[in-house]
Amino acid sequence: MSHPVVLVNEDDQSLGTADKLRAHAEGWLHRAFSVFVFDPTGRLLLQRRTDDKYHSGGLWSNTCCSHPRPEEPAIDAAHRRLPEELGFTAALTPAFQDRYELPVGDALVEHEHNHVFIGTADTPRIRPSADEVDDWAWVAPSALRDDVAARPHRYTAWFRHLLPAALAAAPSGDPSASAPTA
Repeated sequence: MSHPVVLVNEDDQSLGTADKLRAHAEGWLHRAFSVFVFDPTGRLLLQRRTDDKYHSGGLWSNTCCSHPRPEEPAIDAAHRRLPEELGFTAALTPAFQDRYELPVGDALVEHEHNHVFIGTADTPRIRPSADEVDDWAWVAPSALRDDVAARPHRYTAWFRHLLPAALAAAPSGDPSASAPTA
């Protein structure tokens, strides 16, 4: 079995666990988290997923994302995965939660109740995991919005979905966006 994910109901209450690949193949609602880390100038740290990820390989996405382990609070999972994926830590603040069902290719679906966290980092020493991250970049929100609009195929489905609300929740804030509610 690959890593288990926590299956949840519409209220984010645990219903048990399932194999991660099967949950994505069947489109079962499960708990996830996403981290968006900004620098003091408001740029967002993006990562490009390795080509050999089980889905969305080679695409750009938010700073860090994954699934909490069973019995692990989402904030603890976010604090665990950020250094595992990118080699640094940051203070994280809960921003919002969102539920979506998005196709991600190869007959897989991201049907997630996602806990989104915002962080700020001055000049972290980024040491990406070769198993997770092919590249990384700090990108200004205006340039990012323009590129996502012009070339959406370069970005993960969940990132495109969460980006407006994450920018609205960022320390600098984006008054043109609003946060969804799950």
